[in-house]
Amino acid sequence: MSSPADDIVVRHNPSASRFEAEVEGHLSVADCVVEGDRAIFTHTFVPPELRGRGIAERLVRTALGWAVAERLTIVPQCSYVAVFLQRHPEMLNGK
Repeated sequence: MSSPADDIVVRHNPSASRFEAEVEGHLSVADCVVEGDRAIFTHTFVPPELRGRGIAERLVRTALGWAVAERLTIVPQCSYVAVFLQRHPEMLNGK
């Protein structure tokens, strides 16, 4: 069974240092600045009218998967990313 978040398309926008998902005309983002061998996750934002649909989780899962694949050290400055990693430490191994 699929969830609503399964249909969300996440794009990596390196020129803006973020991952993006446009849903119903609204932009949600997970900001990720690369400094050397570190991926610093600074901010995650989903507009209020879209919250509760799993969009932030989809953005962060995609962004973390990218960072692991690129062999970058993940630095969670964003509170959402920090809590997500506490709940899903397997993401640090690319799972």
